[in-house]
Amino acid sequence: MTADSMIATILRQAPSSRRAGIAAWRQLSDILAQRGNQLPESDVRRALHALAVLRPQVPEKIRRDCAKAIARHGRFAPLVALYAHDVPAVSAAMLRGARLTEADWLALLPATDATARSILAGRTDLPQAARRALAALGSASMALPRPEGAVAESITVMRETVPENAPSSESQPESREEPVVSVAPSQISELVRRIDRFQAARHQAAPKPPRTRFLFETGPDGLIHWVDGVTRGAVVGLSIAEAAFGGEPGTDGLAAGAFRQRAEIVNARMMLEGTREEAGEWRFSALPWFDPATGQFRGYRGTARRPHRNETPYGAPESDGAGDSIRQLIHELRSPLNAISGFAQIISGQMFGPVSQSYRAMADQIVADSAAVQAIIDDLEAAARAGQAPALPAPGDIADLNSILVQVESDLAALLAQQRVELSLSRVGRSFAARAVDANARRMIGRLLTALVDISGPGAALVGQLVAEAAPGDMVQLRVVRPAAIRFASAAELLDPGFSPEGEAPGAAILSLGFSMRLVDSLAHGAGGRLEIGDNALTLHLPSANPLHEADRAAPGGE
Repeated sequence: MTADSMIATILRQAPSSRRAGIAAWRQLSDILAQRGNQLPESDVRRALHALAVLRPQVPEKIRRDCAKAIARHGRFAPLVALYAHDVPAVSAAMLRGARLTEADWLALLPATDATARSILAGRTDLPQAARRALAALGSASMALPRPEGAVAESITVMRETVPENAPSSESQPESREEPVVSVAPSQISELVRRIDRFQAARHQAAPKPPRTRFLFETGPDGLIHWVDGVTRGAVVGLSIAEAAFGGEPGTDGLAAGAFRQRAEIVNARMMLEGTREEAGEWRFSALPWFDPATGQFRGYRGTARRPHRNETPYGAPESDGAGDSIRQLIHELRSPLNAISGFAQIISGQMFGPVSQSYRAMADQIVADSAAVQAIIDDLEAAARAGQAPALPAPGDIADLNSILVQVESDLAALLAQQRVELSLSRVGRSFAARAVDANARRMIGRLLTALVDISGPGAALVGQLVAEAAPGDMVQLRVVRPAAIRFASAAELLDPGFSPEGEAPGAAILSLGFSMRLVDSLAHGAGGRLEIGDNALTLHLPSANPLHEADRAAPGGE
């Protein structure tokens, strides 16, 4: 199916629910981001109009996550312009990563607002002509207007709220603007960032002092529109009027409560994304300010600093936060899940006395659901371990991939019948032993096939083969032809933990296709293999443990 026919199909089906609207938003955004320059103008206009109509129905968080996902390949200027005119958080997510041509940037800049230009001004990778155009628009176009004397007044307020032992702004060298780097959960991207920082540091005469404080100002809506001391793109667009949860960039409930009362904010928390010097936790204090002529509330002016050692829980270093958070999350999930499953088994087994058939059926369903959630938790734990330090299998670890594949096919029988998908996996070779931990091999094959069945449409056929040839250095390979839903998806998309071709994780309500692919890839690398994403097929490679016999070398292909 071509991209224009896909757009026509999406537009013909009016979203009947909020979920359908979100799926349509993501599908249209993804098609325009990848193929917008190849589509007819009429289809582009219809798709952009549909996005504009759908925007009020799609939550801001979904729009922001979608902007982050497509920004890496956001090379279609009309789509970038649409996202740039969204709320600041969504606009920033797109403009920090969009990659346009020089001509597209020059056409886009006059149509952007002050907040969008402030975000772009923090980037150093824009074409030279685009940077000159930003400079020609003037500094006034990159900040919301403030009353005369506002800067001097804000500096006075800042000094009153900064501790006496804090270093003064005059003693710090003027900070050079740095590009904002979107933090992704990829080890490879983190390695690239470290290399870039190392190479940049080699050419500097002296190490740059870490950023420990910055000044900011908000408007009456609580959105930060002016900042001094850090890259504008890391802070501009954040709101102090609403609390952010789950590690998302933003401020805590203390700031939101004080904002509603127009009260002073003291040592509230703020989480930022960006470069290593900017990302993480900050503490900020701020005072409300009012128009001297009318008394109208105009926003907050404040200062932010890094937290002191005694303000960090348990004095834990920042670098341990991600691993500790994942371990704590898994522990917090397992404990209540085990309790729920245990009580359900007691009811199902009538250990405390007879119960009705309906209660037993309900308990059996709870046990089955608990097992499914437990499998998801095991996947999360496996992904965390593989991401931290994947260990190669011991010499004695050998897994029979044929037996595992037979078991996985049996486990998937119910899902295949429900989805009306036909699974056909042939065998090529005589022995399919691989050097891998048996449990990890089961998880790799099971998660790969389950994810591909999930995204296969009704009546589809999932075709592949298990291949093993007895030759030095060969790998046992499980090849599966790409389903139609991901026929044109790039390798980067398929390994993006947030990627799902239907906008929501279809069969596994929590784990997306991208997460499953990254999990399989991480476990395969830990076993000395890899997940190869080809143009037509996905191939799982695992080191062969088959003996090298002359009969094997002379034998023709198997089934």
